[in-house]
Amino acid sequence: TLVEDRFVDAVLIATPPAMQPEIALGAFEQGKAVFAEKPMSLTLAEGEEMARCAVSSNRPNMMDFGFSEIAAWKQAREILGDGGIGTVRHVAVSWNTESYANRMRLGNWKSSGSRGGGALFNFVSHCLHYLEWFLGPVTGLSSHLSRMPDDSRSGDTMVAMALSFRSGAAGSISMSAAAYLGSGHRVEFYGEDGTLVLENPTPDYMKGFMLWYGRRSQTELEAVAVNDPEETRHADGRVLPVSRLAGRFLDWVQKGIP
Repeated sequence: TLVEDRFVDAVLIATPPAMQPEIALGAFEQGKAVFAEKPMSLTLAEGEEMARCAVSSNRPNMMDFGFSEIAAWKQAREILGDGGIGTVRHVAVSWNTESYANRMRLGNWKSSGSRGGGALFNFVSHCLHYLEWFLGPVTGLSSHLSRMPDDSRSGDTMVAMALSFRSGAAGSISMSAAAYLGSGHRVEFYGEDGTLVLENPTPDYMKGFMLWYGRRSQTELEAVAVNDPEETRHADGRVLPVSRLAGRFLDWVQKGIP
């Protein structure tokens, strides 16, 4: 139960996803700002109710989607927005890593589909967010979820997904959270006039991305220089993007700047 306190301005949720909607709704009802985690909820109905309350409360609200805070990703979005590869034909996401829960075969909420665990909720939710951030609304999708052989846990470990966008572009996602020494995270944009690639071969989820770019006049992709001196400050690459989100969230809470 959220304790009402007139000295509390904001609630930052750090619970398993199944518990998040009740906490967020209670906070909005008491006029608190809310910083939520992904996945937003386990059902569409709960997510829609959270969104409705966030709007009607007129209080600051944010979700922890960090990829859009990475310098290489921001630069990629600028190139796409400036028409750097022309009309985007399709985008292909390949993400192969091994989560701690799968490496250790843990039987906690992170490996339980009914509690918000699995590759779709914990990883592909990020993909859906950043693909719309890059290319606009997704208008259709189909997917197949699977688990490791002989895995009795209910959470999916692999996701294969096909997407269509309002722009007319197509997309695909191939994600495995059970890939020992996996190839990492790669997002490939193929356009009428060129190709753009974000690539991170390291096991760190958000640190180590390189950006590659090629126009039709070129015969190979070339590296794009990305300078973010803050990226090396933290051992865990997730810290910097979250700190940037939190900074903007606090500005919204304290200064009224959305």
